Amino acid sequence: MFSNVNWTIIAPIIIIQLILFIVSLVDLIRIEKTRGPKILWVFVILFVNIIGPILYFVVGRRND
Repeated sequence: MFSNVNWTIIAPIIIIQLILFIVSLVDLIRIEKTRGPKILWVFVILFVNIIGPILYFVVGRRND
């Protein structure tokens, strides 16, 4: 099933997604205030793939 997959293209995308996922969750845990409930941002980060962590950094963080 996975023998026909071109891993040279897929592997960097998976690595970038994992890095964004980890960094955004660590930042969410450390930051005090967010725009909206933290549990909502956890679900966005977890279930919206690559766009979720990016949305958190662009929209969810408060720099007050």
